[in-house]
Amino acid sequence: MSVNQKTIDIVKATAPVIQEHGVAITSHFYKLMFQHNPELKNVFNMAHQAEGTQPKVLAGAILGYATYIDNLPMLSAAVERIAQKHASLSIQPAQYTIVGKHLIQAIKDVLGEAATPDIIEAWTDAYGILASVFVKREGDIYNEKINEDGGWVGFRDFTVTKKTEESDEITSFYLQPVSGQLLQYNPGQYIAVKLKGEEHSHVNMRNYSLSDAPGKEYYRISVKREVGQGDKPNGIGSNFLHDHVLEGDIIEVGIPAGDFYLNEKSNKDIVLLSGGVGVTPMLSMLEHLVATHSTRKINWIHAAKSSKSHAFKSEVNELTRTHSNISSTYIYSDNLPEDKMERKGLVDAALIAELVENYSEAEYYFCGPKPFMKAVLNALTVLGVKEGQINFEFFGPSEELTTVEH
Repeated sequence: MSVNQKTIDIVKATAPVIQEHGVAITSHFYKLMFQHNPELKNVFNMAHQAEGTQPKVLAGAILGYATYIDNLPMLSAAVERIAQKHASLSIQPAQYTIVGKHLIQAIKDVLGEAATPDIIEAWTDAYGILASVFVKREGDIYNEKINEDGGWVGFRDFTVTKKTEESDEITSFYLQPVSGQLLQYNPGQYIAVKLKGEEHSHVNMRNYSLSDAPGKEYYRISVKREVGQGDKPNGIGSNFLHDHVLEGDIIEVGIPAGDFYLNEKSNKDIVLLSGGVGVTPMLSMLEHLVATHSTRKINWIHAAKSSKSHAFKSEVNELTRTHSNISSTYIYSDNLPEDKMERKGLVDAALIAELVENYSEAEYYFCGPKPFMKAVLNALTVLGVKEGQINFEFFGPSEELTTVEH
């Protein structure tokens, strides 16, 4: 579906206005939507609403659309990332109609008289075209999943067959379907889980990376207990899982999804970098490389606060010991007395250059908290690593990671 030139001209002309008032528009949009369609609180992350991150992310997405409306292929990567997330949450076409209604009303309310009929018509048209792009792509994903062996879409009941503490912060949950088969996934992808305790006013859906290699008889997620600091409350999903979900319990699980996964066609050296619970998709990749007898040279670099918060150390040590193509390095920011053998500090360009032979030619995959992500992306940029060799998972506006400090 193409965008007519009048719509393009008006939307691009109003991009500066959207940049100035974007967060005000999206904040008002969410207020309107949850007031008139409170059932959507079961879909959106209300913790991110309270923190103000979702309005910021949506404002950035709208600005990106306005900027590239005349060159939509530039948005293909962003569309794929969002469509994968939507598919994991089982977003349906009717929900786009609701969102569009309240978004256009929010533009009218915030811009007031500046929102002329031509502007409203153009943005209504533009939104409809973008919604149709997402509906088509998400429909394709659903069709792909339903047509796989044992395929399904939406959510299914899974039994928690095992619950294991991996560190003082991270606990693993092994999940097997009550009936039917597992859908296969690419190492690095995630699933959504539905959580609702008696104390919750609505369902909380959360995405968690799968932390084991594909091909097992279970899905495994490894979840960090998110402890609040200052004005930031405890994580609703992670604390509910840690405190209330037990072996034998049933939880609802969505289809595996995500656009961050291992490129298995490459034979380049590979560097897997993780910070904290960002270890989970990296471990899925490492375990899969081992299971498929990959001969690629693999550098594993993991950053943690200390050995107490370091999950899966023994597993990675064993893989390193038994496979000559794997090397592992750990770096701690708050070493304990018993951590004398591990490096102290942070991941930076000097460390990567020291540890990775032919660092400019390797492929990099990384995941972790925002400061870690910024540091790694900065380091790779300083080292001159090409963009096509850099792959990362970050649940937030990617622009937040792109400030480079030389």
